[in-house]
Amino acid sequence: MFEIDLTLVINIMGLSAAAVFAASGALDAARQKMDILGFMLIGCAVGLGGGTVRDLLLGKVPVFWIREPEWVSICLIASAVTYVIAPYLASRTRALLWMDAVGMALFSVVGTKIGLDHGVSPLIAVCMGVMTATFGGIARDVLCGSSLVLSGSELYVTTALAGAVSYLGLSGLGLPGSYDLIGAFLVAFILRALAIQFHLKLPNRYRDRS
Repeated sequence: MFEIDLTLVINIMGLSAAAVFAASGALDAARQKMDILGFMLIGCAVGLGGGTVRDLLLGKVPVFWIREPEWVSICLIASAVTYVIAPYLASRTRALLWMDAVGMALFSVVGTKIGLDHGVSPLIAVCMGVMTATFGGIARDVLCGSSLVLSGSELYVTTALAGAVSYLGLSGLGLPGSYDLIGAFLVAFILRALAIQFHLKLPNRYRDRS
């Protein structure tokens, strides 16, 4: 019977998230008209930032990308490819939004899984998932001088939280293979996609008063 290697699935999801986040960072570097080294710096900061914060808080040192340099390699490659194709994208802003959505959804699940594997409580594991999913985007916005994605009107942190909590719930059901990972990813991504498409947002008493 065919069995899915769960460790392989986690690695693929994590590397995919890093690559997509790195590309989103590189797209923002394109908007700032940086050179290729700027692309690579921003791409690595975005692709690796959330996981770095997670590992430091969990006491997992050296952090993951020092132990496994392929994470840096995938971010550099994604950034370089983005440097080449960015001028041909019809809407860099739109592409950035969707790449960020994919990376955020992947990292929310992977971060939660790593937290649970490290033996922390479910609450802290969810916090790790949200941090892994959002801190890269914050690093991108700060380094590129862009408006913080957290200050946008559409749901963002909420979608990362939904992915983390969904994984927590699905993992407790004993689902076969990696269905819990895939299901939680879909919850986070679909919610973020709906937020982007239909401008879904939480009530905000401060924004609504302005």
